[in-house]
Order: sequence, then structure tokens, then C-alpha cells
Amino acid sequence: MQNLNALWLQPDWPIHPRVRSLMTTRQGGVSAAPWDSFNLGDHVGDRVADVHSNRERLALHIGQRPVFLQQVHGVASVQLGAETPNGLEADACWSLEPGMVCTIMVADCLPVLLGDAQGRWVAAAHAGWRGLAGPGGPAASKGWGVLESLWADLKHAGADVSGVMAWLGPCIGPQAFEVGPEVRAAFDDGSPEVHGMFRPTADGKFMADLAGLARIRLKALGVQSVFGNDSRPPWCTVSDSTLFFSHRRDSRSLGQSGRMAACIWLGR
Repeated sequence: MQNLNALWLQPDWPIHPRVRSLMTTRQGGVSAAPWDSFNLGDHVGDRVADVHSNRERLALHIGQRPVFLQQVHGVASVQLGAETPNGLEADACWSLEPGMVCTIMVADCLPVLLGDAQGRWVAAAHAGWRGLAGPGGPAASKGWGVLESLWADLKHAGADVSGVMAWLGPCIGPQAFEVGPEVRAAFDDGSPEVHGMFRPTADGKFMADLAGLARIRLKALGVQSVFGNDSRPPWCTVSDSTLFFSHRRDSRSLGQSGRMAACIWLGR
């Protein structure tokens, strides 16, 4: 993880040079507290003009228009094209075209950036625990979440998924993500690997490793090259209030939190 202009993060991964990526932090914008200062979420109570100003700064830096989704903790993905508007309801997006900026907003959930090693397509997913786990229910649907849905859509569009690299951005870390037994049940496939992502606490809850669960799901899809968030404390959004927004941390004391964005696109 490297700082971009001392404000944002530049993913450090050996992806094809045609693939461009970055992740914003809470620094470098115009929003007032408690959204200070580079809030990109237009649904969190921040001044509309400030959000637009921040989004314009991001677009100017990238040189292309980031496409913002209406994320609902679901599993749907959408293909981006030149006419794709902001606000489509989905939790993942992908594109085969240059200049289409796949954009995921987060403030504790895990952003997952994906790219073809040959630079032919890019994708991004919003992986909170609900979206990552999927709807749950009967065994037939267990293990089908946002990453699996995105994968199926990519394959259906003819994208080659044989040489994929992934970058995991900052998210709530395993030392901060306390969950109830229903979260563990949503992921539980009986494997020791998944069980190891949940550390029991004295009150019957669990400390969950969200990034670790994503790595398990990516491995099952055949993605062997995974970079970025390795679940160590520096990647935890809750722990660093200077650099990261955190819904769990900020909403308890301030009533609301801003949103950061992870972006990936193909250069023209």
C-alpha cells in the first residue's frame, strides 16, 4: 500500500500497465465535519455541493468519469459503457472498454478490484459481509455472493478469467469486526478454513476476518494472485481515523460517516 500524492492509496500489484487503479482516503477534499474531508457519498447527509466538488476532483485526477453505483449489499453486477449513468442499483461493476471507471464506495466494507493479467477487462466489487456471503439459505445457494455473481457475469460476456489478479483495499479488521452467530452461519461451509476466520468471544459472538473470507472466496474461483489487504492492523478502517472513514466507528459518536472510493479502469 503506497500513498498517492500523500493523500490517496495506490494499489501495489503487478497488474498489466494498461490497468489503472487507486483508492481515495478521507483526505484531500472540501467536506466539513463529520464528513471531512474527501467524502464521496451523496447519501450520508453531507452537503450536495461538497460531494459534487469532491467527485469532480476525483474525475479530474483520473481524467475519466467515475461511475458511482447505488450499493445495496446485494450480489448484482452491471457492465459499464459510455452511456452508463450514476445510481444504478448494483454492488459490482465491470467493463471491457477503456476509460470506464469502475467505482466502489466503502466505509468498513471491503473493496475488491479485479483485473485481467493481460489488461483486457477490469471489475470492482463492494464486499460487505452480506454481499460477500450472499443470500444464504439452502445448500444450493451457499457460497454464492457478489464475487461469484460478478464472476458468472464476466464469463457470460466472454471475458477470459484464467489469469485474474485481485487487490483488496482497507476494510474493518478482524480486531474490530465483532459479529453475531448469524454472520458465521452465513459463511459456514463446514471447512476449517472458514471456521478459522471467526474467533469466538466470551459473550457468544465472534471477531470476523472479512478480508480473509474474501481471500477464501477468490481462491475458490481460481484467483491465485491476491494483493493488498492481508488482515493486518494497518488495513483496518476502524483503527485509523486520520486516513479512513469508518461507519462502525464514526456513526456511533458522530451519527454518520463519509465514504471512500476504490476505482479501476483500462487506460485508453
